Amino acid sequence: MEQLIRRDTRAWRMQVWISFGLALSVCAGGLAWLPGSDLDRAFMVMGYVFCLSSAFALSKFIRDNQDAPADTPLWRLVVWGGFLLAMALTGWGLWRMQIGPNWKACLAVSWLYLISSAFTLAKTLRDAYEADRAEAALDKGIHRTDEAISAATPKGHQS
Repeated sequence: MEQLIRRDTRAWRMQVWISFGLALSVCAGGLAWLPGSDLDRAFMVMGYVFCLSSAFALSKFIRDNQDAPADTPLWRLVVWGGFLLAMALTGWGLWRMQIGPNWKACLAVSWLYLISSAFTLAKTLRDAYEADRAEAALDKGIHRTDEAISAATPKGHQS
């Protein structure tokens, strides 16, 4: 019986990485040329980094707990709370900034694009990791089966 191991296509992986890189570039460009005070700019950079890292942590947490709870309830609170806090504080910082509505819209869209592409990238990387593990386990099982057949076959009958 042949076991199917699903892998993303090369085109999909390339699109995900390009999308993530583009999101990072758009965010970096928007923050670099952001009008306003340096303190506002620094707050937004920290907010974007906090959102990005908490999005990866949340992705991992959800994937690790998809079949059965693998983490403590307190860790669940930390991960979800960190993500929600990061999003709320970044949104609050964007809302209170003294910049024009066009700048706010540009920063909001690039911020959400970054978060969306981070979740997509995290899923793509985890899928590749799981496919590699399944393939290694399958190869190990095939080698064990071949060794068992060789050990069970009389010496004069091996091909």
